[in-house]
Amino acid sequence: MSQSTPATPDPAALAARIAELEHRLARTEARGAVENLFSNYMHLHNGYEDEKIIGLWASPGTPGLRAQYSNKGIYDNWESITAYHRGRPAPVGKLLLHYSTTPSIEVAGDGRSARGIWIVGGVESGLTDPAQAANAPEFLYEKELVNGQKVWAHWVAMKYEMHALLQDGVWKIWRFRCFEVFRAPYGRNWIDFAACTEAIPDFQRFHENLAYFGHDGKPVWLPDTDQPAQDFYQAYSTQTAQAVVPRPPAPYDTDPETPAH
Repeated sequence: MSQSTPATPDPAALAARIAELEHRLARTEARGAVENLFSNYMHLHNGYEDEKIIGLWASPGTPGLRAQYSNKGIYDNWESITAYHRGRPAPVGKLLLHYSTTPSIEVAGDGRSARGIWIVGGVESGLTDPAQAANAPEFLYEKELVNGQKVWAHWVAMKYEMHALLQDGVWKIWRFRCFEVFRAPYGRNWIDFAACTEAIPDFQRFHENLAYFGHDGKPVWLPDTDQPAQDFYQAYSTQTAQAVVPRPPAPYDTDPETPAH
């Protein structure tokens, strides 16, 4: 019985197939690198090494740089963006533990940018000198003192959106947005706390402008923004329904703000 001779692969088709697989592999590796980029941000932030986060950002002068941390507004230049990470202390007795989940990441078809969203939960806590506590709403603190200091211990949940840019072969943070979904002291639930604070305008202004609690629990405020916010978020409220914000990224070919080679 004669055996048929296997068909000779078409060189052009084989080359096209190899190119397609290489492209898919590059995008798969890029997705992992972008997820690591965000995770590294979170690990450094949790460990009070925010100065090292500055190196995760795209270089100064990169078109399209943006960061937004509240409805206060947008930072759109490298100096104001990285100011958020400068001078953050690591107070004794303070714990910051944010853990990220549910990544949804899309790498552009051209492989030069990526978009992702994450949900983040965790706890924040520390000790505050009673004199400093007088500068913040009383209901942020627990009733009992520890070593003569006021205690703040909060449940928190946040949403993050990050756009990354491939710059000189390394994935960098390009556009960044985060906002709290809810916050509540350890001894209260978030529904009760939201109902309590919704009627207090001073608390909304306090929360909108607060960057973090520094040494001795001193409130540190967000720097002035470069431009007003364009997109706004609604934290958990007893009076509104939740929405899918930000939206999971859809497949896309190229970002219109991608810098020229």
